[in-house]
Amino acid sequence: MFGLSVILLGLRVIVSCIGLVGNIFLIYAIIQIKSSHVKTFELFLLALALANLEEIIIVNIYEIIIHQTSSAPINTGLCRTLKFLTVFGEITSINFTVLISIFRQQKLRHAETRVTPIYLDSIRSAWMVSGICVMLATLLSLPIFVLNFPGPAENITRNSSRCPRKLFQCSENDCPALNHIYKYLFTTVCNLLPLIIVTVNSCFIITVLLSQRKTLTPELSVSGSSQFGSKRKGPRYHHSPTAVLAAMGLFQVDWTLFMIFQIFSPTDLPFWAETEFFISISYTSLSPYVYGIGNNLFSLKKCMKK
Repeated sequence: MFGLSVILLGLRVIVSCIGLVGNIFLIYAIIQIKSSHVKTFELFLLALALANLEEIIIVNIYEIIIHQTSSAPINTGLCRTLKFLTVFGEITSINFTVLISIFRQQKLRHAETRVTPIYLDSIRSAWMVSGICVMLATLLSLPIFVLNFPGPAENITRNSSRCPRKLFQCSENDCPALNHIYKYLFTTVCNLLPLIIVTVNSCFIITVLLSQRKTLTPELSVSGSSQFGSKRKGPRYHHSPTAVLAAMGLFQVDWTLFMIFQIFSPTDLPFWAETEFFISISYTSLSPYVYGIGNNLFSLKKCMKK
């Protein structure tokens, strides 16, 4: 059992380091772009990477404090602050993922016939929508400071800090109604609704990519010159939407599992905290690589240059 805990701790460190490196490099790659050349999509990616980075750092600080003070109570204010920052980073990451999926869906809709830019093409509009995402994440995280964290049931072994790892964890005999209300509000607004939006947008992107592939296929056989031009335009045109689609798939798998386990998770199982950690942190750690590679922000040449 001790050996397994050491392995899980090692995996935790590796996944966290992968996430830190990926998000830091994505941030660095975007801020190197001249401000006059920054597009709204890159602005959304920057905000997403910052939210991912904050969540990874805070989650690990929270876990370290939980382990280090397992024999002594943790200050209630510190516990609530760390939980607030964790939830804030999580919701912000979800909000910007939803925003990216909406932006890409809007860009692909009527792309061949549209002559005017969409609303989110404006940097000013992008900043305003980004501010709304951050404000919404803040409002949805604030109830953490008024939630009651009752002591654990006597038959559940937990540290005496009265600062549970699970957001909604409380005693079966003493769980306030406010905790239940916030649990269902959080699950619906922050998990279920984003999953529905991302899934719908993903289906639309798949439909558009498939239809465009069918229209490109006849053009490739017209002539050698047209074939050359189509090959140059086609992959570059599809590259970014495909990367977004891959990231959306990762998001759907990750947060579906997370939502299910938040509702039905058996908290008394061994190593459940580690399992929940890997589920919640995998998207924030892997998504920067998907976005960075898919949008040509990550490359071997750039890595050597940096």
